[in-house]
Amino acid sequence: MELRHRQRFHISAFFFLLGFCFSTWASRIPTIKEGFGLNDAELGTLLLLMPMSSLAGLPVSGWLVSRFNSRRPLIIALIVLTISLTLIGFADSVVVLGLGMSLFAFHMRIVGIAINAQGLALQKHFERKIFGSFHGVWSTGGIAGVGLSTWVIAMDIGMKTHLLTVSVITTVMGLYAYRFVLRNDRASGGNKFIIGKPEPLLVILGSLIFLASICEGGMFDWSGIYFHEVVGMELFTIGYLTFMICMAVSRFATDWFVDTFGMPRTFTVSALLIFSGIGLAVLFPTYWPVIVGFCLVGFGTAAVVPMTFLLAATVEKYSAPMTISIIATYGIAGVFLGPPLIGYLAHAFDLRIAFITFAVAGLLMIPVSQTFFRRKGRNPMTTEQ
Repeated sequence: MELRHRQRFHISAFFFLLGFCFSTWASRIPTIKEGFGLNDAELGTLLLLMPMSSLAGLPVSGWLVSRFNSRRPLIIALIVLTISLTLIGFADSVVVLGLGMSLFAFHMRIVGIAINAQGLALQKHFERKIFGSFHGVWSTGGIAGVGLSTWVIAMDIGMKTHLLTVSVITTVMGLYAYRFVLRNDRASGGNKFIIGKPEPLLVILGSLIFLASICEGGMFDWSGIYFHEVVGMELFTIGYLTFMICMAVSRFATDWFVDTFGMPRTFTVSALLIFSGIGLAVLFPTYWPVIVGFCLVGFGTAAVVPMTFLLAATVEKYSAPMTISIIATYGIAGVFLGPPLIGYLAHAFDLRIAFITFAVAGLLMIPVSQTFFRRKGRNPMTTEQ
């Protein structure tokens, strides 16, 4: 196998493992809520720990990946990530649970920055776009995680055994793939954050990530609960699994769609799909309308993050790892506000009403994305085909 294809395969393995671990955690949120007797507001408060910890991990991850090659921080953070996932499973108090969640989010951020840096570096060795497929593999890992969770819950296997098994699988696969990822990928310049007037294009891209994170992060954390409490399904992972499958399918088609229709049009279509899907799920909260609605949201959210990362790599002020780290800060802000806000709104009003937040965030992507393309001007990355 040609070197670049072998590297693509093993970088994809890390995307798969990160999605696998994250969806395993997210699919168990209803179990944690019930096991610790948390109401919606209390769960929302507990979920705040994750964006706070992830935000703390951003400067660390940006510094590590820009100062060193991304390879070593990637594997070390992945191992600690699996340890923290096990800690969540074995937590016997809210304090221990919170510690496990914090460590999990902190090291997930480091792994995320490192693998995206690897993916953007490898993209330069290909003539056609491949970056969207990496995020498709992330979603595929998410499907595998939710699928396993669905089977585990149906078989009444405990959460301790479940999370420990996932941790062991992830560690073994990560150690194997580590040998074949990119080496010497540290950027020669643009690795130092410049304090001063923010780069306008990065602010706009960060705003897109912020809105996408409200929708995507909220669906990760609350789709299972919506399916359980609003739709009334005992096998609550079905809705989350549907969302993840549609996101994965769409992400594998993202590179083709962008090449065919252009990024401006893709952002508009994505926003309208999110708005339509949430509207359907809120207006008709029964099994099939919610399933179809979650499918549309999955299709809509899929392309936003990989497209935004690709656009960020065209901003010449910073290196690719640094731009990812900067706009990821906005993503953490979205995760910081989104899922907890849904918890508070659901507690005060109703979970259906709270879900309207996602529809509004999705629709706002249209004016924000068009603002970027007007300022950026026409170039090979942003021009409509």
